[in-house]
Amino acid sequence: MKKVLAVLLALVMVFSFAACGGGSSDEGDKDAVKVGCIFIGSINDGGFTQCMNEGLEKAAKENGMELVKKENVSDSDTQGAKTTATNLIDQGCKIIVGCSFGYGDALNELANSGDYDDVTFLHFSGPYQNEKNMENFFGSMEEARYLSGMAAAAASKKNVLGYVAAHPYTEVQIGINAFTLGAQAVNPDVEVKVVYINTWGDAEIEKAAAEQLISAGCDVLTYHADSTATQLAAKEAGIYTTGWNYNNNVAGENYLTAPYWDMSAYFTPTFKAIKDGSFKPTGTKPFSSYGSIESGLICLDKLGAAVPEDAQKQINEVKDKMAKGEFKVFSGEIKYNNGKTLCKEGQTLTDEEVWKIQGEVEGVKATSNK
Repeated sequence: MKKVLAVLLALVMVFSFAACGGGSSDEGDKDAVKVGCIFIGSINDGGFTQCMNEGLEKAAKENGMELVKKENVSDSDTQGAKTTATNLIDQGCKIIVGCSFGYGDALNELANSGDYDDVTFLHFSGPYQNEKNMENFFGSMEEARYLSGMAAAAASKKNVLGYVAAHPYTEVQIGINAFTLGAQAVNPDVEVKVVYINTWGDAEIEKAAAEQLISAGCDVLTYHADSTATQLAAKEAGIYTTGWNYNNNVAGENYLTAPYWDMSAYFTPTFKAIKDGSFKPTGTKPFSSYGSIESGLICLDKLGAAVPEDAQKQINEVKDKMAKGEFKVFSGEIKYNNGKTLCKEGQTLTDEEVWKIQGEVEGVKATSNK
């Protein structure tokens, strides 16, 4: 009997030890650095927010960090964004990530208030940064936009391409112009029609703009907006489309490719630097951190069957040159559609000059839904 009791007691001790082991894992989680993420949309939106979330998830896992997420936060309400950020800080977040342009004012105010010097603020796009605790990051998306323009022109039969565009703002116009220049490299006579929808994301408005472009004779569509509504409109109309932000094909055989972000290429090394204490915003203009095809932040999805083989070869050759730093989109003589000079013969625009672009290049006709 005593032997049986001894065995039972030993078993109890083994199970108790195993239970304690589970508890130590929980303690490790409690020590993880918390990252507060402010999203403009749903993390399952099939577009920009999902792309951003997946990059954050990968980077957090790599660095043993914990994400605290706030979805569907308006980026046009500065006070609301500020309240969201301070709530995340109150929950113990030591890193705040603003995942849309419009959060910049709120995060800039908090970063420079003197109250949150121990918090690191990372903001996508926008002009705000300092040399202490706030970094803005972006990348040369004009590279992938140029390549997608080449694919669009190669697939077009009518030589008329449509572009659903968020706002007549520099970031958007850089993309429009790069897309157009890429298309013109394949067909100098191609025309690009743009409709500005004056919102970063609204599926109904995006679809209406896409249908407007289809009615105007466009047989390939692209977009700079948050949802996949333009892809779906193109599929319904039986025309081709490129995606945007995220390599998410919802148009089937009508899908040509997509310029998209691998956000982990930025977040993984940045989180590591914050964690080991080596992080310091550069203060470099226009962005503290600026990725590219070469760095892995900027990507182009695989090319669809509708892109002819010779065009695919040409696109891949240009992409290889970009990856080696041997091809710049805004180089040589380029004029705006009002006749003014954007880039002179023999000139290559610097990143800072690219981010001063105001307007569309020759070959673009733009209207607004306002």
